[in-house]
Amino acid sequence: MLGGSPLLQVSTWSHPCEMAPSNHRTEPANDLVLLRKAKDRIDREFAKPLDVESIADQVGMSAGHFSRRFRDENGEPPYSYLMTRRIERAMAFLRRRERSVTEVCFAVGFSSLATFSTRFSELVGESPSAYRDRGPGWASEIAPCVAMRVTKPVRNREAAVSTDAYGSGHGHDDSPEFPPAS
Repeated sequence: MLGGSPLLQVSTWSHPCEMAPSNHRTEPANDLVLLRKAKDRIDREFAKPLDVESIADQVGMSAGHFSRRFRDENGEPPYSYLMTRRIERAMAFLRRRERSVTEVCFAVGFSSLATFSTRFSELVGESPSAYRDRGPGWASEIAPCVAMRVTKPVRNREAAVSTDAYGSGHGHDDSPEFPPAS
């Protein structure tokens, strides 16, 4: 008898059918951790140039698998999520009226004022200048985190989808994925 009691030796033996790779059963949970890591990176680095390939590579997934899993878990593709985050930050800057629309555009990661204005108008329903000129109104009297949640931009196609008490849609979006890195 090697290494101790027979009871100890029996307890370490496993049936061949039970010897499946352990990562097989934990893969969906592991994906969720990796997707959260990617989402956190987008939230943290929204003003930097980001592309789906680099984010997917960071979490060890192919770009296609990452995009599908991200959409499944977050209700929108990574590119749409990034655009929504950028517009939310822009809305916060514009409510404060401390920067020009052009400064806000570049501060939130857009490289084109025209693209910024188009995306902002699509999501918010008015131009960045009109939003800034309208002023903060009631939003200046509540905590910025609450104002951000209540004024969260909703895409026109998502507005038809049922919404929760805060007005955030849970539908899928047909927006393109990240454009190729240039």
